[in-house]
Amino acid sequence: MATESVPYWLLISVLFSTVPLTEALATRLHRAAMDLYRRDDGVARLQGDLVQGEVRNLKKDLLLGSLGGPGFEAHLDTERGAGVVRFLLTRQGIELMAERETPSSAMN
Repeated sequence: MATESVPYWLLISVLFSTVPLTEALATRLHRAAMDLYRRDDGVARLQGDLVQGEVRNLKKDLLLGSLGGPGFEAHLDTERGAGVVRFLLTRQGIELMAERETPSSAMN
């Protein structure tokens, strides 16, 4: 499943960030948050060239204007310094990812 063709702003909505969010970092946060959401887990560690830190599932829904979804908080160390990002997975993004995971044979 590739999220590269989906704009990251459709998948997550950032509520607060103390570090600049690149598309690559937003995509990495989305992947970690989706995994936590699907498993109903609490914390995911992030390690790699791009970022180190953790993403926490806040286990509550958040609302930003007309966008709503499960909330997450990330504590990160990036090449631009340490910071915090609070964000939500958009319901539209969750539905889109679920559709992409459904095998085409199941739709027939």
